[in-house]
Amino acid sequence: MKVLFYVSIAVIVYAYLLYPAIIVAWARLRPRRIEKRYRQVPVSVVIAARNEESNISARIENLLAQEYPHALLEVVVVSDGSADRTAELARQFANRGVNVIECSSPVGKAAALNIGVASASHGIVVFADARQRFSSNAIAELVSVFHDESVGAVSGELILVAGEDVGEVHEGVGLYWRYEKLIRRSESAVASVVGATGSIYAVRRRLYQPLEPNTLLDDFLVPMRIVLQGYRVVFIRAARAFDLSSQTAKREFARKVRTLAGNFQAVAMEPRLLSARANPVMFQFVSHKLMRLVVPYCCVAALLTSAFLPGPLYAAAFALQMMFYALGILNLTPLRNSPVATLFRISWTFIVLNAAAVMGLWVFLTGQERMVWRKT
Repeated sequence: MKVLFYVSIAVIVYAYLLYPAIIVAWARLRPRRIEKRYRQVPVSVVIAARNEESNISARIENLLAQEYPHALLEVVVVSDGSADRTAELARQFANRGVNVIECSSPVGKAAALNIGVASASHGIVVFADARQRFSSNAIAELVSVFHDESVGAVSGELILVAGEDVGEVHEGVGLYWRYEKLIRRSESAVASVVGATGSIYAVRRRLYQPLEPNTLLDDFLVPMRIVLQGYRVVFIRAARAFDLSSQTAKREFARKVRTLAGNFQAVAMEPRLLSARANPVMFQFVSHKLMRLVVPYCCVAALLTSAFLPGPLYAAAFALQMMFYALGILNLTPLRNSPVATLFRISWTFIVLNAAAVMGLWVFLTGQERMVWRKT
């Protein structure tokens, strides 16, 4: 029981504290710098959209307003079996370089992306969602590092914005997202980001490998397959997409379940990720992605062993764990507006992440991938 207690604590501390400290220090001491060169090269933007009539026009307008030569910018919209006016509205931009492909029935996001990339005319492909908006310089910033032949993909930064009705999870998600982006920036400086930001990333078209139809995380599998081909995936902070944060804990939880189920699925689809010979960033992959998937079971083991082991050390450990989880529960009460609310949000976010990891494993094992790939 003692061994289980200490191993569990070590895994938790390493996954959420020690690894971030290691990667940040590594990035500052031994960075692999990359130079930007603002070149004007042809770019295709691919959007997979289903029933997005409320967003698609503004999304296309935003892309066409980029500080980038219109003659070099192609927009490919794949309407994934939309039952509304998504395709009709997108076709209104046909004379401005927008190509619309309409699927007669839903094929799923992964298959829609495959169709979009196959139809793209240019060597650099930018992936965008229908909902978010890009900063005016986003495409220029993404393209600025592709002059380096070692770069195979570029991830931008997602900025979460609170809407008029601030969601119950906005601040907790914001704290976690800032923490996550610090890790991504550091991984990029060391070698490659483990994955990309789904709402804004770009790849060399020749390196894109078609996705399996039920793929949950294109923004993880696509860039990691590029890493497996020997190329870097870098993070460019100046390329920004903006989105509203989840307004409810239910929506944020559903999003995290999909993400974490996708991590399990990606390993099953691409077992080379676990090969030190094939995966040049295996240390980062295991530390950043896989370790977090086992943390919830370590939390349970640490709590139970400390409850039964004799001695003041284990009693104190048990009390501290119970106090930490109690702080998270307090985030559901009016006390979440108190001066120490940040502590509540940190604990609650930790609880939600680990609950989502357990549910993600269940979704993967029971083959419910298609059930979680829904608009939230």
